[in-house]
Amino acid sequence: MLKNPVHDGLKSLRLHSMARAYEEQDAIPDIGEYTFDDRLGMMLDREIVARSNRRLAHRIKHAGFKHSSACMENIDYRSDRGLDRSLLMSLSSCRWVYEKQGVLITGATGTGKTWLSCALGHKACMEGYTVLYRRMAPLLREMEAARETGEMNRMMEKLIKPDLLILDDWGMEKLNSRQSLHMLEIAEERYGAGSLLMSSQLPVNRWHETLHDPTIADAILDRIVHSSRRIELGTGSNAESMRKLHTGITETDNKETMRGKGN
Repeated sequence: MLKNPVHDGLKSLRLHSMARAYEEQDAIPDIGEYTFDDRLGMMLDREIVARSNRRLAHRIKHAGFKHSSACMENIDYRSDRGLDRSLLMSLSSCRWVYEKQGVLITGATGTGKTWLSCALGHKACMEGYTVLYRRMAPLLREMEAARETGEMNRMMEKLIKPDLLILDDWGMEKLNSRQSLHMLEIAEERYGAGSLLMSSQLPVNRWHETLHDPTIADAILDRIVHSSRRIELGTGSNAESMRKLHTGITETDNKETMRGKGN
């Protein structure tokens, strides 16, 4: 008798998962043996899980990962890949994000820096943290455009706000004085307030030369390097095997790229 009013009421409150669970309970033959608390608990569990999944999907979507399918569970730890399992397992806990520390990933082209960066970011999303992934080259172009249109403050807020900021492909081009100052502001604002993950083909001891002014370079690297853990890819006994961090990565990424071009 109360079925429709209750169902409609749940939907009007936007408790859609609870409404579906309420409907499904009618299909359970022995539903009458369940107590009111049991039935309500099952409906609440459904709503809680659904909302958690929606929030996770929202965080992943807005992070903007290049490799949306990358995840820590798919890393292949075979010995010839040169990966430090204990370090990566430690990073998987996302304690470093909670403690507002950084991670620096270096290695030659094809060693999986971007994929691993996305995997760590994906894990942070799963743990409830907000993440923003940006490639340096387009980011620098957007900074120049934002400066010309007077949107620089708003753009800097977007880069400073998330729990984890991922800057991919650092050092592909040398930053001019204005870009260096922007990076100093990002490093300064995030220092002790949020985590920063950076990847680069250059070893960390050469990052100084990617910045225009030595004094600014010292200030930026002082805030980034000393509080970060380092991952050096491709330094194992067989560097060529590091070209794939997990089986099938190249095929998966190529498919994602083609889908992106088709949209």
